[in-house]
Amino acid sequence: MIFPIDKDEQVLLRMIGDTAEDMGMPAYLVGGYVRDKLLGRETKDLDIVCLGSGIQLAERVAESLSPKPNVTVFRRFGTAMFRHKGRELEFVGARKESYSQDSRKPAVEEGSLEDDQFRRDFTINALAISLSPMQFGEILDPFDGIRHLSEKVLKTPLDPGKTFSDDPLRMMRAIRFATQLGFTIEPETLEAIQRYRERIRIVSQERITTELNKILQAPTPSVGFRLLLDTDLLSLILPELVELKGVEFKEGVGHKDNFYHTLQVVDNLCRQSDDLWLRWSALLHDIAKPATKRFEPETGWTFHGHDALGANMVVKIFRKLRLPLDHKMKFVQKMVRMHLRPISLTKEDITDSAVRRLLFDAGEDLDALLTLCEADITSKNPKKVTQYLENYSHLRQKLDEVEESDRLRNWQPPISGEMIMETFHRDHAERSA
Repeated sequence: MIFPIDKDEQVLLRMIGDTAEDMGMPAYLVGGYVRDKLLGRETKDLDIVCLGSGIQLAERVAESLSPKPNVTVFRRFGTAMFRHKGRELEFVGARKESYSQDSRKPAVEEGSLEDDQFRRDFTINALAISLSPMQFGEILDPFDGIRHLSEKVLKTPLDPGKTFSDDPLRMMRAIRFATQLGFTIEPETLEAIQRYRERIRIVSQERITTELNKILQAPTPSVGFRLLLDTDLLSLILPELVELKGVEFKEGVGHKDNFYHTLQVVDNLCRQSDDLWLRWSALLHDIAKPATKRFEPETGWTFHGHDALGANMVVKIFRKLRLPLDHKMKFVQKMVRMHLRPISLTKEDITDSAVRRLLFDAGEDLDALLTLCEADITSKNPKKVTQYLENYSHLRQKLDEVEESDRLRNWQPPISGEMIMETFHRDHAERSA
């Protein structure tokens, strides 16, 4: 099978293949670029594996390009990369890896293309495209990756237990790919994630959080968080979220499952906004409900103060996950703290002063706050959802009206009468005359 390489990339890739051939080190296009092109997804990152020195190949290729790109070399990893016409190209020599029990950093040695494909995380990422002049565009697919792409299945090339034990971050990547691509994880592979979940402890928090962010940036993040829950990874990564799960009954009265409610809020919001930090706000907006849950015989279940306590919990969670402790965290805190405020203004005739307080307190984040509140509507009754959304529409209109009336009332002409009199040297006596 021949890979359909775009015409605008053929010239570049054929030149790389010719250069590699001249150097006696055949080169191949591998990994995400191949996968995404076959899936019809846009990608500009090209990974080149050669049977030799990736650094030498990158430097020789760069010499032939105009304008000549700056090559960044990572000698410790045997890789080199540069940017050219909007594309990022990374070069590495084929290698094989071996792992110790207490680290996901492998011992690396030179290897064959087959060795390099064996070390890949999933069959859909083990595809290779030959760049050699005589086999240009030929697909090498030793693990049925193309079939798994068509079936939308994630499967490891080798035994999944070994794959995940060697590099536990691959468990997060499996769930991230399933979420991003809409794939299912093959049952044996999924079972291995649950079985080897404790291995995630040897992965740096920064790498785990990067995968969490990518799951949150997917079109439907709930897919990933359900998989994290089902494999018990979530209890190791973000136990505060797991504590939201479950329904408790007293005197025949139960509350909603706040875990699944939260996931629905996140999905609702993702249809309206791609702001990562607003998505984090949705994920954490009810995070303090377990700590504030009380049953009152006359009113049922209450969660008084979960907004304020939740805002305090944001700091601890951001610090633990190595998320930025700057204005982004403060924005999430603000959203969590204020997410109940607009609701109270939709349930009664509101005064202009109450609207002004919300305008002042929310400031430039008002639209984000209202978007979060609208996403927080998760009733299964379509009529209620319609009514709640109409209430927010009326509130938005009222906010606009009050803001406009205040703007007009507070407007002052740029030039006062006193300034005119002073400029033309007139005094009050002359004006009276």
